[in-house]
Amino acid sequence: MARAVRFGWLAALFAAVVAADQVSKYAVATFTAPGSLRVLLPGLLNLTHTTNTGVAFGILSNSSAPWRTPLLVAFSLVVMAAIVWLLATDRAGSALGRCGMALILGGAAGNLLDRLVRRSVTDFIDFHLGRYHWYTFNLADSAIVLGVALMLLELWRDRRPRRAPV
Repeated sequence: MARAVRFGWLAALFAAVVAADQVSKYAVATFTAPGSLRVLLPGLLNLTHTTNTGVAFGILSNSSAPWRTPLLVAFSLVVMAAIVWLLATDRAGSALGRCGMALILGGAAGNLLDRLVRRSVTDFIDFHLGRYHWYTFNLADSAIVLGVALMLLELWRDRRPRRAPV
């Protein structure tokens, strides 16, 4: 029973990430014009409606190769299948690792849905400090980064020296 409850929470986390990502992208696509910019926090955060046909940091976005989209879809599916396998076989580590993988899975699914439906990923979060801008991203990307951070935290916690019992 504990395993079913654990996977229920992971499935709920996955679904919440996909839903929040898709709702936010729908709102941006519906209520803002492509290329528009709205300052939310001056000098720190803008809402900018952009699309990315490539992957992280705009890699491959300038490529018009016919294999780009099928390659990116296939890569996403392989990564997602590997994560599902790790979770299903209890090889995903402790709660931190499992939550991290569920976040990554949800983020990958959100971006994959965009790629399949629109052939590009909608990005809108423009975080910057002064004139230094990060690449524009979305909630799926945020979930992936948070998931990786949780997995790294778990690895770091597991590597710390433990005190011998006294």
